[in-house]
Amino acid sequence: MGLLVACLGATMILPMALDIVVGNGHWPVFAEGAILTTVTGGLIALASSNGVGHRLTIQQTFLLTTGVWLALPVFGAIPFYLGATEARFVDAFFEAMSGLTTTGSTVLSGLEELPEGLKLWRGLLQWFGGIGIIVVAMVFLPELRIGGMQIFRSEGFDTFGKILPRAGEIAQSISVIYLGLTISCALAYLAAGMVPLDAIVHAMTTIATGGFANTDGSFAPYSSAAEYVAAGFMVLSALPFVRYVQLVAGTANPLFRDTQIHAFLITLLILVLTLTAFQMQANLVAFETAFRSSLFNVVSILTGTGYASADYGTWGSFAVAIFFFMGLIGGCAGSTSCSIKVFRFQLLFASIKAQIRKIHSPHGMFQPRYQGRPVGQDVLSSVMSFFVLFIVSLGVVSILLGLTGLDLITSVSGAATALANIGPGLGDQIGPAGNFAGLNDSAKWILCAAMLIGRLELLAVYAILTIQFWRD
Repeated sequence: MGLLVACLGATMILPMALDIVVGNGHWPVFAEGAILTTVTGGLIALASSNGVGHRLTIQQTFLLTTGVWLALPVFGAIPFYLGATEARFVDAFFEAMSGLTTTGSTVLSGLEELPEGLKLWRGLLQWFGGIGIIVVAMVFLPELRIGGMQIFRSEGFDTFGKILPRAGEIAQSISVIYLGLTISCALAYLAAGMVPLDAIVHAMTTIATGGFANTDGSFAPYSSAAEYVAAGFMVLSALPFVRYVQLVAGTANPLFRDTQIHAFLITLLILVLTLTAFQMQANLVAFETAFRSSLFNVVSILTGTGYASADYGTWGSFAVAIFFFMGLIGGCAGSTSCSIKVFRFQLLFASIKAQIRKIHSPHGMFQPRYQGRPVGQDVLSSVMSFFVLFIVSLGVVSILLGLTGLDLITSVSGAATALANIGPGLGDQIGPAGNFAGLNDSAKWILCAAMLIGRLELLAVYAILTIQFWRD
């Protein structure tokens, strides 16, 4: 944790250098933040150096996973707290937590007027959070048996295989792909008419499926070409990154045979076509406009990115309901996307199918299957537990937000967007045309906790809150 905090502090040099180059005088904020963060992280690392040679226990792995996502937002909030936003600590922490969990909810207004360094810092936070969650999802969560992720430990499912034998190689290979996609996205944004800083920041937040934008209007000020570019790269970022590594290594079959990818793309296509037809029929919108607007916003919400090119809250109640529920689907496991994830729905439906067949034929043996292979009871139990916990968590957070004085729509959609790490909620206040600045402090702290819990797949956080965890 100390080393990661120190690394975060070192990266503050980048926005500091940008502020020096543009000459806006904001660079001392990042200098102070870099010194404070790097020194604190370095001292923590030095104080703990005698334990480096020991392997992590299960308890330590749980604590590391949760502790990192608690510590980094504290230090990531420093530039917002000391900087031009003059944010109170709760707002600075909210912005940093939203960035590192790639949620994309914001409490800042007047984004166009922010110093260039702060714009870059918001993009960097989400970019780091994106690569971090890929590594956690591929290395830590399968070992911790979180939410059915242990299914990706099995060599039979060919997720890692002989191409990716060790965790270090997984992280290194994925990082190269991640950087390559980011550079490609930035160049595509430049070609679509964005200025260099906007292209770089939006490339970071697109590949991280984070959704922080440089304008209060999110993606609305940018060209139609930029919307198509964003939609394409958001889809690419919602696919399992390990498949890209296998593709680069010369093995294309896993990418094209992955049923998780098939289900995600089919779901995306159905939603886009449905909302395109709805806009053309109900709102009398031309085909290209309806298709582009539906494609961009559906991809954004389905992948949990959270960009908005239009206020889809005004499209009608049918569209609003579709947007609410699609945000709870998410992308593929092992990607930067968030929410429940497609593979869990596949396992849920496979289990339901097996149960229905067993009802018809009580003496038959029906085993749920995933990618053509039987799924163990431990995986199914883990997935069912995740669904139950997600629903219970959604209800509890909604009630807590309601107790702070928020209305029903704001409470429920705020809880959903935080737990699923989507970004915008519904309603006038936190919808795609608003932000979270007007919420009371209690609601902001509750949402920060929900963002952390949702990003770490619920059980990674809940486990450390049990007495049994500390007893053993």
